Amino acid sequence: MKQQDISFFEKNLTLWVLICMVIGVLIGRFIPIVPNALGKLEFYNVSIPTTILLWIMIYPMMLKIDFKSIKDIGKNPKGLFITWFVNWIIKPFTMYLIASLFFFIIYKGFISKELASEYLAGAVLLGAAPCTAMVFVWSKLTKGDSAYTLVQVASNDLIILIAYIPIVSFLLKIGNINIPWETLFLSILLFIVVPLILSIITRGLIIKKQGENYLNNKFIPAFDKYTMVGLLLTLIIIFSFQGEKIIVQPINIILIAIPLILQTLFIFGITFAMAYYAKLPYSIAAPCGMIGASNFFELAVAVAISLFGLSSGATLATVVGVLVEVPVMLMLVKFSNSMEYKF
Repeated sequence: MKQQDISFFEKNLTLWVLICMVIGVLIGRFIPIVPNALGKLEFYNVSIPTTILLWIMIYPMMLKIDFKSIKDIGKNPKGLFITWFVNWIIKPFTMYLIASLFFFIIYKGFISKELASEYLAGAVLLGAAPCTAMVFVWSKLTKGDSAYTLVQVASNDLIILIAYIPIVSFLLKIGNINIPWETLFLSILLFIVVPLILSIITRGLIIKKQGENYLNNKFIPAFDKYTMVGLLLTLIIIFSFQGEKIIVQPINIILIAIPLILQTLFIFGITFAMAYYAKLPYSIAAPCGMIGASNFFELAVAVAISLFGLSSGATLATVVGVLVEVPVMLMLVKFSNSMEYKF
């Protein structure tokens, strides 16, 4: 699979999120008829407009993943076991603990208990959703083994089908956060199962008719601009619902960002250290750390909207995850490359 350096859009994702925040807040403030109308377009509490936009993001991401690479799962087993262990045994639970510490104890005098619970829910949804397709970019920037990265992303996306619902349900139950089960199952069906199946079928058909080179270099890149538009419109819609809260308490964006950043740094440190002491080569250890640190924020945003609504604190927390993802990961890329000589 062809890998490219980080695009202009991806590199400046934080800036685009901030621009979308301003546009969304202004729409919510001065044209409230827009979010009011969009809020009525629901099916089983799932927003139809945002579902369409999220499909535009998630389907092309799934297209980039060759699930046939799973057959190579035994070639670098130590690296795979490390990231599986971190992503599914450590990461969701440390996210819960770190987020709880900040939202309920450190921030006790700044935010209400109800809002703390909503932010915790959003953090849990992020922590339980590992590695987006942007991991391919981070792997490229750290001179990672592309074949290994592909197996990692493919295997983790398959594990999501089994592990995401029970982990999220368990952690939210501990936090006394009630969720509609049917909506959670519907969310996974809509945002993981359906695009995953469609992407596998599409890959098979395109490769059969045009070849894999056409798929990777022509077909998939053609979706890039639509993916960008889908993400930006989704963010604008979310912020149009969140506008009043952001105007009243803009500091909350920073309050949410702090534990999310600390969690990312902590998980990267654990994963990178485990890879180092396991004596993995740098080309495996670097993407190993990136896969552990990154979040499948598209899924987290989609599930948060479905479970808690566009105006919820949970959805805002997942969007803040989008806000901090790129600058933090670029910092970790720089750090990883500076440590290459130790491997």
